[in-house]
Amino acid sequence: MRSGTINVQTENIFPIIKQFLYSDQEIFLRELVSNAVDATSKLRTLALRGDVKGEIGDTSIEIMLDAEAKTLTIRDKGIGMTIDECEKYLNQVAFSSAQEFLDKYKADGANIIGHFGLGFYSSFMVAERVQVITKSFQEDSLGATWECDGSPNFTLAENDKTERGTDIVLHLTEADAADYDNARIKGLLDKYCKFLPVEIKFEGETINNPSPLWKKTPTELSEEDYKGFYQELYPYSAEPLFHIHLNIDYPFNLTGVLYFPQLKNQMEVQKNKIHLYCNQVFVTDEVSAIVPDFLQLLHGVIDSPDIPLNVSRSALQSDRNVKRITQYISKKVAEKLDEMFRNNREDFEGKWEHIGPFIKYGMLTDEKFEERARKFSLLQSINKQNSDKQHFTLAEYREKIAPSQTDKNETVVHIYSNQPKEHDAYIAAATAKGLDILVTDNIIDAHWLQLLEQKLDKVQFKRVDADTVDKLVEREDALESILSETEQETIKTIFNGKVGTGATVELRALTATDAPVQITRPEWMRRMKEMQMMQGMGAGMADFDMYNVVINTNHPLVTEKILKSESEEQGNIAAYLYDLARLQQNLLKGADLTAFINKSVGFL
Repeated sequence: MRSGTINVQTENIFPIIKQFLYSDQEIFLRELVSNAVDATSKLRTLALRGDVKGEIGDTSIEIMLDAEAKTLTIRDKGIGMTIDECEKYLNQVAFSSAQEFLDKYKADGANIIGHFGLGFYSSFMVAERVQVITKSFQEDSLGATWECDGSPNFTLAENDKTERGTDIVLHLTEADAADYDNARIKGLLDKYCKFLPVEIKFEGETINNPSPLWKKTPTELSEEDYKGFYQELYPYSAEPLFHIHLNIDYPFNLTGVLYFPQLKNQMEVQKNKIHLYCNQVFVTDEVSAIVPDFLQLLHGVIDSPDIPLNVSRSALQSDRNVKRITQYISKKVAEKLDEMFRNNREDFEGKWEHIGPFIKYGMLTDEKFEERARKFSLLQSINKQNSDKQHFTLAEYREKIAPSQTDKNETVVHIYSNQPKEHDAYIAAATAKGLDILVTDNIIDAHWLQLLEQKLDKVQFKRVDADTVDKLVEREDALESILSETEQETIKTIFNGKVGTGATVELRALTATDAPVQITRPEWMRRMKEMQMMQGMGAGMADFDMYNVVINTNHPLVTEKILKSESEEQGNIAAYLYDLARLQQNLLKGADLTAFINKSVGFL
């Protein structure tokens, strides 16, 4: 067996840092400003402990761009460094002074951002030469200047700096000096440093909010404060529906504010609006590894120092803290929705158009959320008398319709329409028979209804055009046809010659007041087609329509008009009735279509 020390060639370190340390070159500014914030936070911590004599005075951080000299300077008035500390911290790659400070002052170092000691070296991603001009807060300490050109060689010397703090001076490359002008620097500061806890100035102006709303307690905030902060995050956006303030310090640290936007059917365009921060430093708005898919529909801020931000996405997804944070946020959102529903149901129902898609998406993708959401998930019933939509919980609606919509197998049949205007004739026929109709017109409803069928006991969903009214809720009793078997065969032959491709003619004994010809789409067949098309498997099915043509063998137009007409006239009447049935699905809509069909049938 052999053992030894791995030899790292120092001349290879900087090319690796410059090329692979961070995926985005612009991150260098976030890292250097974060270091400046750390230096300031350390000073404040020591001052609170009485380790700094006198007042610490102005602690703002300044960012200065000199286009002519091609330099970018990050200046802080923080703890500074002695010449020995420069030797210790700057000449050892990945040795973190922040981590050392945390270890020494664990109880007081909660706001320290950096932990890994690599952030400073990101400066070489844009600079051909870097100077560190610094002076420690310690009395009688001398200033120090450290300089490096991106090679393993450096110089370190004393200077006559008189003020506490550190200047990081980046001598930019020719290309980067052209790229990082005033507008871009300002944009990067706004993106990454907008809520850092130390005042940051650029071009003489303060560019950040050091005390963002999510760091405050809810009791000191008003509804207007939350709305104002939303506009700060998303200028000119429509007002959010409501918010959730997150604040937990055990078993992990997490603060933040999440907002419910006005969704309707615009689910995809609303994603990537949650900003992830670490101690008020912007990290990313791609939070899929931390926030469950359905929660990404929300907007707002999540801030946690417990998320390992410098590791891969796959590591994040398996990280224990991340999983607990995910579970906490999901639980907190469910609790907020439940509280809103219980405290002000009328307001909750008024927001359902926007809240509904979010809740349904959550139920489809998060099993625990699905269990919690059942008690405040709503179904919307169409009231044909005044066209209002009435809201019921899942349990309430089942209780409402069970007496009239329980079939012969003891299954409670929920009848729905995803296109109320197009289905007006079907809805009118169903409600005339005492059936209740749900409206399910959201893009996600088809999947949600299937989930409910799986989760709820003895519940079935049928679209209002899935069958004739008498078969939507199947009973033991059935009407008998007044036609003989021979006459029924004659009717079937006549209609077989008139229906289109994909249609199946079916004879059924309905009441004399039911429509003479109806077109239905069996629930299972329609769902299969819809699913295949949504999954990209139905390219050849888009133009292929599968449906049933149901002939009412007790309607006078069938029993009298067709049967007692001449052969040619029989076909014409059958074609006319079939065309009327097709018309109600393709051209006219709503009550206008229903009235037209009834009037047209009356002409025969």
